[in-house]
Amino acid sequence: MSGSLLCAIRGPVMLITLGALLALDQMGPVSFSRTWPALLIVFGLFKLAETVGGSRPPAGAGPNPPGSPPPFGSPQ
Repeated sequence: MSGSLLCAIRGPVMLITLGALLALDQMGPVSFSRTWPALLIVFGLFKLAETVGGSRPPAGAGPNPPGSPPPFGSPQ
């Protein structure tokens, strides 16, 4: 997944997670005071995925990808 996609879905996923945890709290099996760390885990996973996904440039995206013209002012 690209970093921009991860940034775009982080908010909705966090809200869905929060809603699921609050629904579990209302239904009775577990209380929110015991499950709120799941929000930190989800947020941390997104940050980790952004870091790992952003550290590798796409294939052929070096300083001069194959088939592109040479940079301005460089010898040919």
